[in-house]
Amino acid sequence: MTQALAPGAGAAATPIGEESTEKRIIGLISRRLLPFLGLLYIVAYVDRAVVGFAKLHMNVDVGISDTAYGLGAGLFFIGYFLCEVPSNLALEKFGARIWFARILLTWGAITIAMAMISGPKSFYVLRFLLGAAEAGLYPGIIYFLTKWFPLRHRARIIGLLVLAQPIALIVTGPIAGLILSTSGAFGLANWQLLFIVCGLPAVLLAGPTLILLPDTPGKARWLPAADRIWLEDRLTRETVEQKLESHDNPLRAILDRRVLLLALLFLPFPLAIYGLSLWLPTIISQFGGGDVATGFLSAIPYLFAVLGLCLVPRSSDRMGERHWHIVVISIVAALAMAGSAWASTPVTQLILLSLTAFCIYSIQAVIWALPGLFLTGASAAVGIATINSLANLGGYIGPFGIGLLKDMTGSLSSGLYFLSAVLLFAVLMAFVVRSALGDTNQGFGRK
Repeated sequence: MTQALAPGAGAAATPIGEESTEKRIIGLISRRLLPFLGLLYIVAYVDRAVVGFAKLHMNVDVGISDTAYGLGAGLFFIGYFLCEVPSNLALEKFGARIWFARILLTWGAITIAMAMISGPKSFYVLRFLLGAAEAGLYPGIIYFLTKWFPLRHRARIIGLLVLAQPIALIVTGPIAGLILSTSGAFGLANWQLLFIVCGLPAVLLAGPTLILLPDTPGKARWLPAADRIWLEDRLTRETVEQKLESHDNPLRAILDRRVLLLALLFLPFPLAIYGLSLWLPTIISQFGGGDVATGFLSAIPYLFAVLGLCLVPRSSDRMGERHWHIVVISIVAALAMAGSAWASTPVTQLILLSLTAFCIYSIQAVIWALPGLFLTGASAAVGIATINSLANLGGYIGPFGIGLLKDMTGSLSSGLYFLSAVLLFAVLMAFVVRSALGDTNQGFGRK
C-alpha cells in the first residue's frame, strides 16, 4: 500500500539539528533566484497572453474571424510542442544562463513583430514562431529548480514561480486597457503599440540574465562554500534514497509510461487556463464599460489565482499529500467553470470565473512536484519538457475549441461547458496516475 508523503515529501526526515541550516540555505536560494525567475516568467506570460486584448481591435482592423483567432492563438502551442524537448536538451548542454538569454531575445523580437500582422496568415505564422521561440523557458525553469531545491520544498517553490502567471495577467489587463483606450502613436494603431510595449522587456532582460543567473549551485558566488557542500550532499542523498532514474539515453524518458500519464493529467489545466485567459477579455467586454473597464475587471480572477497559489501548494507540502488535493480542486474547478457558463448576471459570472482561476492555477504546482519523484538529471530535463509540451497542446485545443464553438452556436457558454468537461477528465487521470506511481511506491497519496 502506498503511504502518504511525509511533510518532507519524497525525502528522508530532516534531523532536528539540520533544520535551521536547511531553512537558512533554502531561504537564501529562494530570495536570490525566485524573484528574477519570476520576472522572466511574468514577461513570458504577458507576451503570450496579450493577444487576447489586442484581439478586441486587431480582428476588425486586419479581418480575423473568431475561428481564425482561436486557431492562431492556439498555434503558439504547436510551435511550443515541437521545440520544447530540444530546447531542454540544449539547456542541459549550454546552461540556463545562456539558453534563457537566447529565449528572451527571440521571443521578445517576435512579439514586437506581431505589430506587423496584416491578416490571418501572418497572424498564424507569428504565433507559431512565438511558441517555438519561447519553448523551453517554463520547463527549463522547472528543471533548473530541481538542481537547487530538495524534493520536500518543490511544490511550494513551484507554486511561488507559477504566481507569475496570474500576476502577469493582473498587470496585462490594466496596461492593455489603457493602451487600447488611446488612438495609438507614431503612426501605429493602439493594438500594434500594445505588442511593441509588451515585447521590449524580454529583449532588455537578456543582458541581465547573462550576468545574474548562475547555472548551478557550484557557480553561485553568493552561496557560501559550506552551503554548496550541504546542498549538493542533500540532493545526492535524495537521488540515491528515492532511486531516481537517469536513463543512459535521456530521450527514453519520452516513452516512460509515468511521464506520458502525467502529461495526460496535466493537459486539462493548460487547456482550461489558455482557453479562459485568451477569451476572458471578450467575456468581460460583454459586460459593457469599454476597454479600460475590461482591462481592470479582467484582472480580478487572477487575484484569486494568486491567493490559490499561496494556499494550495503550501497545504499539499504541509500535509504531504498530492492525490486528493488534485481531485478535489479539479472537481471544484469543473463545477465553477460550468456555473460561469450558466450564470445570468455579470457579477455572478465574475465570481465563478474567479473561483475557477483559484483552482486551475493553484493545482499546477502540486502536479509539477510529481516528476521529481522518479526522474533526475538529463532524464528529468527531457521528462519535464515532454510532460509540458504534450500537455500544452491543450493551449491549442482550448482557444481554438472555444472560437469554433462560439462561431457555431453564437455564444461563449458552449466553450465554457467544454472546458468544464475537460477538467473532469483530470479527476479520472488523478486516479490513473496514483496507480501508476503507486506501483513503484512513489508515495503519490493516501490509498
